[in-house]
Amino acid sequence: MGSNQEPEPQRSLKRITWQYENCLACVWFKPNDPLNADLFERGMCVHSKLKEFDLVVSGRDWCNLFTEVRQAQIDKIQEKASKA
Repeated sequence: MGSNQEPEPQRSLKRITWQYENCLACVWFKPNDPLNADLFERGMCVHSKLKEFDLVVSGRDWCNLFTEVRQAQIDKIQEKASKA
């Protein structure tokens, strides 16, 4: 069976991206616990287009507004959290 003949659910699953470009690695994700954040951590999405909705997302969620967070930014957030 060719890829064009696959049922829609199978074709859709092939487009899902797991563990890549998810909220945990996004600059707009503000986890509740920045020191111990992982894929299951919940936090707020603070992207300007989404902030008004007060979205609570997990580290494993994702969307089309993903912007990768740099390690230097992560270090700064964790340093600030450790002083709190």
